[in-house]
Amino acid sequence: MARSSSVVKASLSKQRRQLRPRRSPKQFQRATVLSLPGAEDIFVAAAEHLQQDAAAAAPAPGYITASDETLVVHAGEKLRKNGMEGTDSIATPIVSGTTHWFKNSTDLIAFKEGRRHSFEYGRYGNPTVSVLEEKISALERAEATLVTSSGMNAIVATLLALVPPGGHVVTTTECYSEGRAFIRERLSKMGIRSTFVDLNNMDTLKAVLDQDDVTLFYTDSPTNPHLKCIDIKLVAELCHQKGTQVCIDSTLASPINTKPLTLGADIVVHSATKYIAGHHDVIAGCISGSKALIKTIRAWHHDLGGAISPDAAYMIIRGLKTMALRVEAQNRTSLHMARLLENHPKIEHVHYPGLKSSPCHHVAKSQMTGFGGVVSFEVASDLQGVMRFIDALKIPFIATSLGGCESLVQQPAVMSFWGQSDEEKAKNGIKDNLVRFSFGIEKFEDLRDDILQALEKI
Repeated sequence: MARSSSVVKASLSKQRRQLRPRRSPKQFQRATVLSLPGAEDIFVAAAEHLQQDAAAAAPAPGYITASDETLVVHAGEKLRKNGMEGTDSIATPIVSGTTHWFKNSTDLIAFKEGRRHSFEYGRYGNPTVSVLEEKISALERAEATLVTSSGMNAIVATLLALVPPGGHVVTTTECYSEGRAFIRERLSKMGIRSTFVDLNNMDTLKAVLDQDDVTLFYTDSPTNPHLKCIDIKLVAELCHQKGTQVCIDSTLASPINTKPLTLGADIVVHSATKYIAGHHDVIAGCISGSKALIKTIRAWHHDLGGAISPDAAYMIIRGLKTMALRVEAQNRTSLHMARLLENHPKIEHVHYPGLKSSPCHHVAKSQMTGFGGVVSFEVASDLQGVMRFIDALKIPFIATSLGGCESLVQQPAVMSFWGQSDEEKAKNGIKDNLVRFSFGIEKFEDLRDDILQALEKI
């Protein structure tokens, strides 16, 4: 895959070089991925957005520009400024110490006053974790990033830090179920109001913004499991006119496919367990945004105690190095499979923003460089028939989560909503015949043949 980079002379001799992201539409169009049928839609359709995005992220003098593929490998590591300058190891060392010492009181005061970069205690920061945070910041085009112990910890820390008692959160009925429950059941006990709106009902959102002071708008894009996308740029414009901040959970997109901050969002959160780590072996979350916002959230995070271990951070750093390759492969497989399933007689409906039939397709094209590795579809059968289909699959694991190398499959009515009433399932759009398939990096033809043979079992 062809890549290009340009070096600009530093305007200040002491300024360190850093990696900053930039991807051009031509880079996507040259990609060898275009050899797969239909895959060009992922990239060509996003060309206009990418051109605007690249301009918005133009680097300051003295910076090296690089693609996401290069950033996931080198950002935060080769050109270090995070306490790792003394090592010549290619692999980022795991700094396991929980406590860091100072040479003398003068040294300590310099650290406290911000004149010396160092670390004090593991709950407040760690050199290995700092490398990971810099890498994610580069990918998200953010000033700062905070890595947390889980995606849910990232959501909770963000909400608690940014929404004070008496504040008002607007979210969507399609946002992450546990985040939705926290807003409805926990924040309400803290004197924080909440309003739930339909994801794509901009009139309702406008009305809520006009009627009341809204502190924060929070939602997922794409959503789980129906893969609906919100127009981030439009929402950010509407919210910012009223002084409302915008937080987007971009877990199902990954930083490769969508960069919410470049579209106007103030905060982007991820369950780093998914595409960022990518190997189903570590739990983490991350929050990216301006230095001021992340500083505020970090203070709450210190109190919540959601620090990630340096060993986990190392595993994510290692996983990140292949994220661009993994996600591009998952994008290709998912788009091709969604098109195949859409025309299969035993499939009633396919949920995937890459399909032209998707109500969210025009929004997805405008803000995504790929449509993600999750496809949800409704099988022409009942609860038991869909269970037979899932049990007949040979390659994927029946499991929750998504975004890893291995394909995973689940029937939400069984995996996440078992025992709940028909009314509760209907309220969340969960049908007994709904299947959520998270595609891994296995060969497309193998996955295709496996799905087709399993469909014959119903």
